[in-house]
Amino acid sequence: MTGPALLTDRYELTMVAAALADGTAERHCVFELFARRLPDGRRYGVVAGTGRLLDAIERFRFSDADLEFLAPVVDAATLDRLRDHRFSGDVDGYPEGELYFPGSPVLTVTGSFVDAVILETVALSIYNHDSAIASAAARMVTAAAGRPLIEMGSRRTHEEAAVAAARAAYLAGFATTSNLAAGARHGIPTAGTAAHAWVLLHDDEPTAFASQVAALGTGTTLLVDTYDIRRGISHAVAAAGPGLGAVRIDSGDLGELARQAREQLDALGATGTRIVLSGDLDEYAIASLRAEPVDSYGVGTSVVTGSGSPTAGMVYKLVEVDGRPVSKRSSAKESRGGRKAALRRFKPTGTAVEEVVYPYGTDPVLGPHDRALPVPLVRDGKVVADDAVTGLEAARERLRTALVAVPWEGLKLSRGEPAIPTTFVTGS
Repeated sequence: MTGPALLTDRYELTMVAAALADGTAERHCVFELFARRLPDGRRYGVVAGTGRLLDAIERFRFSDADLEFLAPVVDAATLDRLRDHRFSGDVDGYPEGELYFPGSPVLTVTGSFVDAVILETVALSIYNHDSAIASAAARMVTAAAGRPLIEMGSRRTHEEAAVAAARAAYLAGFATTSNLAAGARHGIPTAGTAAHAWVLLHDDEPTAFASQVAALGTGTTLLVDTYDIRRGISHAVAAAGPGLGAVRIDSGDLGELARQAREQLDALGATGTRIVLSGDLDEYAIASLRAEPVDSYGVGTSVVTGSGSPTAGMVYKLVEVDGRPVSKRSSAKESRGGRKAALRRFKPTGTAVEEVVYPYGTDPVLGPHDRALPVPLVRDGKVVADDAVTGLEAARERLRTALVAVPWEGLKLSRGEPAIPTTFVTGS
């Protein structure tokens, strides 16, 4: 597998080569990563991928094999520059797990043109993917109203995207993942149960269930909808007894089936057996099941594809050159020139009321309940952010706190304006 450096787009290397040739390669530049708008129907976004980006920056090296591959692509002077390339600039950004809104300066990269522009693709690929997943997952967690969710979408996306998606979903509040690589790399709790193939492997359902219980204990989860759900539940309780851990239902009218399953389990004495629902669930389906006797949900396709918004729509734009603001003016793709910072204002009760984006260095006075948003991530090429900024557990708690501060109407699944309005303060 190639390292993060070769994720660079060819057009970025084209600019690097041209800048080296015309003497602009070392001009001091500021790039900002932000979203012009939220995905259709969304009221907030969740910052995710910060930790993964910082890891990529630390490992951003062009190996000998990379340079050999690039030899036909760029000239010798560019190859020499890439051979010794190490990011030496600064990075500031919103902590992982923070909310963002249209125009929020989620990430700011400062340094030479070469230093900053060469990170564009790797930064956007990580943030656009992870933030899209975390934003969708957060809506599902809200819809679940305290019931745990398991991420189980590995089979519906690229194998490496599956690991990143599991991380983003856990950050957003999912309890576990079925992806073992995510568990190994990121310390995420793993969970899972047998699929329909396990039942079909055996001559009959009772035999399959008895074998699973014998191997995994009565606390296991038995999948009861391979054939007939009522018979499946009867066979499950017969195999494990009233101490059966859980049954999973993966198809059909899930709300009605959950009610019937609860009644049947209780009648069989399995009053503590949990009901797990899965099968093409998204935040809307989860919300519709809120009144049903459901104990947890398994979510696959919807979470790993951002529930219809597989990208956060973030862009990475040059906003300052040698201290001079620059901006793009293309219709519908305008950017605001100059480096920016941001703060969030809160009522004394803790409810967020406004995000203020202002010119960097103007240092507005913070009110008693205001909070500055960007924090230092990298200084002179060295990562300075610690686990309090990028750690998964810290990010989970940060997001939980941030969502508690959102006005209640901003948590609705219906369409509407961003949960917190953004005010852009222009320079004098």
